[in-house]
Amino acid sequence: MALKVELKPDERIIIGNAVIRNGDHRTRFFIEGDAPILREKDILTAGTAETPAQKIYLAVQLMYLKNDLSSHNEIYFPLVRDFLAAAPSAMPLVADINNRILSGDLYKALRVAKKLIAYEQDLISNALRG
Repeated sequence: MALKVELKPDERIIIGNAVIRNGDHRTRFFIEGDAPILREKDILTAGTAETPAQKIYLAVQLMYLKNDLSSHNEIYFPLVRDFLAAAPSAMPLVADINNRILSGDLYKALRVAKKLIAYEQDLISNALRG
C-alpha cells in the first residue's frame, strides 16, 4: 500500500537520503517502498535542537534516517542518562522510546520522543510557575 503525501508550497520532506522541496503549488504524490520519511515539521537539526529532549529526538531521528543504531548510541545514551538524572519522572517515556528502538520501530520511537519534548515543556512551564 502506498503512502499518500501532500506537500504545501515550498515544504520539504526527507525520503531516504534525499531532501525534496516542493515547488510553488500544493502537490500530492504516493510513495511506494520502504524508506525513512520525515516531513519538514518533524525534522530537527543540530542547530534547532536546543533542549535536552530535542537532542534526544535528534539522536533518534538520525538513527531512523540512517537506519543505524550503533553509530548514534554514543550520543543517545549519555543524553538519556542526563535527562533522567534531571527528570526521573520521564522514565516511562524513555523506556518506551528504548523499547521501540530495540524492536526496530524507529518511526514510533520518534513519535514517543515528540511526547518527551512535550513532557519537558510541561516540566519547564510548571517550574517557572511554581
